[in-house]
Amino acid sequence: MQIAIINGPNLNLLGTREPTIYGDTSFEAYYKTLTERFPGIQFHYYQSNVEGELINELQRVGFSFDGILINPGGYTHTSVALGDCIASITTPVIEVHISNIHSREAFRQISHVSAKCKGTIAGLGLEGYALGTQYFLNTAAPSTKKI
Repeated sequence: MQIAIINGPNLNLLGTREPTIYGDTSFEAYYKTLTERFPGIQFHYYQSNVEGELINELQRVGFSFDGILINPGGYTHTSVALGDCIASITTPVIEVHISNIHSREAFRQISHVSAKCKGTIAGLGLEGYALGTQYFLNTAAPSTKKI
């Protein structure tokens, strides 16, 4: 099973960026833990601060992977293009947010990608990536279920 994790702007700063909101663990450290927790899954990790690069990556993996976990970061609230891209690919996508976007500023409660995704996980910290991974495992065709 192949799962792509695509993180948007400023998520490369996890562990140092606003730790009271996003925690003090870098994504690289969490990614190591995630891959150890799910050894039968081939994870592919990609992060960019550039909207067009995120779209290119979604298009690249969006027809051949078993699942995509995307944290669009600030583009969640501004990018119609990311939402359009997610609607255009066949791989199921789960939107992940480390913080609870619904308890934050009003503009953060608007998502241009949520309606195009299979589901959204918000406010559960980095554990949201593991929960999304478990969803893909639980719903995979029997021949692709490997833990």
